[in-house]
Amino acid sequence: MPVPSLYLDTSVIGGYFDDEWKDATQELWRQMEAGRYQFLTSAVTADELSTAPGRVRTLFADTFPAQALLGITVESERLAAAYMERHILPPRYTDDARHVAVTQLEYLVSWNFKHLVNVERENGFNAVNLLPGYRPIRIVNPLELIYGHQDQSL
Repeated sequence: MPVPSLYLDTSVIGGYFDDEWKDATQELWRQMEAGRYQFLTSAVTADELSTAPGRVRTLFADTFPAQALLGITVESERLAAAYMERHILPPRYTDDARHVAVTQLEYLVSWNFKHLVNVERENGFNAVNLLPGYRPIRIVNPLELIYGHQDQSL
């Protein structure tokens, strides 16, 4: 069976060092290193992390080689614009829409409960996705993934 690919947004990468989120985030990394998941992210995340603390940028560089970075395409920019036109997110959170639009994976992983990890937003993104035939997306936090594995260490 293929290893599931997870799209990690900026909050998860920064969460590796955050006192509130680090235990679950680091367990997600351990599960990735054990072969349970493959991590992907995008140029949106790379841009957002360009001013992050050094240890966050180092973790990013060590975890995401070039082939693990999804590119921004005209198609993904159109999809992000469609999310914004439907007012799924407030106007100044276009990058959050870009995270969702670029992934087209089954799971987007985030600690951003206000703009991404909540049922209302997920339903809105999926309503837009389904009209032109894009796959639905699940937007989850790391806790929803790490406890699904029978050998969790947390």
